[in-house]
Amino acid sequence: MSRSDLRYAIRIGLLFGVIALSVSAIGMVETFNERDIITGVLTMGQMLLFSVPLVAGYFAGREQAGHAAVGPALAEGLIAGLVTAVPILLLIALTLVWTNIRDSLTNVSPTLIDILTLNFESALTGGLLLAAVMAVLGLVGGAIHILPDRVRRPLITGLVWTLGIGLLSEILINVLRQFASRSLIRTLFGTKGITPQTATAIFVLAIVISYFWRQRGRETVANRRATLTEDQQRSVRLISILLAVALLLALPWILGTYLTEVLDVVGIFVIMGLGLNIVVGFAGLLDLGYVAFFAIGAYVMGVLTSVGDLGVAGLSFWAALPISVLAAVVAGVILGVPVLRMRGDYLAIVTLGFGEIIRVLAQSDLLKPFIGGAQGIQQLDKPNVIVGELIRPEHWYYLIVAGALLAVFVSSRLRDARLGRRWMAMREDEDVAEAMGVHLVSTKLLAFGIGAAFSGLAGAIFASRIGSIFPHSFNLLISINVLSLIIVGGIGSLPGVVVGAMVLVGLPELLREFAEYRLLLYGALLIATMLLRPEGLWPSPIRQRELHAAEELEPVDLGSRSEETTKEPTLQPESSIGD
Repeated sequence: MSRSDLRYAIRIGLLFGVIALSVSAIGMVETFNERDIITGVLTMGQMLLFSVPLVAGYFAGREQAGHAAVGPALAEGLIAGLVTAVPILLLIALTLVWTNIRDSLTNVSPTLIDILTLNFESALTGGLLLAAVMAVLGLVGGAIHILPDRVRRPLITGLVWTLGIGLLSEILINVLRQFASRSLIRTLFGTKGITPQTATAIFVLAIVISYFWRQRGRETVANRRATLTEDQQRSVRLISILLAVALLLALPWILGTYLTEVLDVVGIFVIMGLGLNIVVGFAGLLDLGYVAFFAIGAYVMGVLTSVGDLGVAGLSFWAALPISVLAAVVAGVILGVPVLRMRGDYLAIVTLGFGEIIRVLAQSDLLKPFIGGAQGIQQLDKPNVIVGELIRPEHWYYLIVAGALLAVFVSSRLRDARLGRRWMAMREDEDVAEAMGVHLVSTKLLAFGIGAAFSGLAGAIFASRIGSIFPHSFNLLISINVLSLIIVGGIGSLPGVVVGAMVLVGLPELLREFAEYRLLLYGALLIATMLLRPEGLWPSPIRQRELHAAEELEPVDLGSRSEETTKEPTLQPESSIGD
């Protein structure tokens, strides 16, 4: 290992050591330690703390993997993991000499020190053992690159499945109570988390399935598909669709009331995400004021269906729904007209201002006689269907799923139509698209109008579901959340919108006891996604090809930190005109 490699490993270790120190000092490790992943073995706080040296070792040994340098990769991972423990050891030592440390660092409690010293009575012994554990984890992180792909991927899959099921164990227990006996639940799950036996079984099973699927499963399925006739393939698709529909219909009664409530929230964000995906993902128009159309749809629904003093028409939900959507479309076109010549950052600022104008007007005294001001609108009418009034989350689930499926159908048809190709051409280069005959005015206005329609639909459903409307429900953070789930899921990808909503909206709802650190984890997830998977969790094929094509065009990686791999460019003599 060269001197530059050593410096790089130390630098990576110190960087991640600061991260480990930060999550400990702000109280995340102690708070997360209250939830078990594997009962009596691993808590969520320990997983957070021990994942830091593992990731540090992974990054430290990454560049050595391409050179088949086993020894240097392991050494760099070991050093990075060991150095990661240094800031933690300094914090432990600081608590020994500074007895009033909590006056300045409130979250550095005795409980946190017990966690960091692995519950040893001697802080010195516990600190040294923690450093040894982190060094070993760094070594494991560096060894990840050395393993062959057919071994590495099943191991990572098994680890992810085990930790994921342990993290969501409380939710799984609530679901299984409807179908399984208490003795079986106690066998699979502990008081908190999963039992060590269950964790071992999940880990082994996930490895076996992943290994054989990668070796034979994909080829077998591909070969079988190739042998099917066109009619048989159509039948397979039809059966798959029917099974998916049956699962969607049965899902509320399988998950229960609480999880269905979470799915309702996710579904509303999916509808909004599909609308913004048209504006941002298809047309390439950065809209930061998307919440304005959500608010317009909600307020129009409130004014038309409220049975209180602010109700003006006394319409039913079904009669007011198309009017709410139409009002959002009109607002989208009104916004689109003055920003037709704007692009990029300027467009984002103008749309941001539009969203803030709508929010300020909603809580101002100017419109208070019409929409209630800060007190909002209450007593909204609930939708009536054949079975009665929609009240329970299970009832609302079907309406929201119907709206999301409608949005998916419209988005997919528009994406594959001529209008969708015009949007994508405009997204790539407006000047070239206009030169090729694309009418930018109508194309942009259609993008704003159709995207606003989905947001208005989501707002109308949201208002009726809650039964009341308040201005604080329509702040800028809603627009940021919708934009973020599109980016994380995959810009321009319809399945990516659903995946992004599940990750950024559904998962935080399931972990509400950690709401204090929600935005911190939110930002960390965005950073990690942009660094490790910039195309998104479920990217669109077009976006994925663009990114990989850009990577293939890069001739030399100038970011290598190894002195041996950085070479001076060779100057070739210029060819004469006659050659």
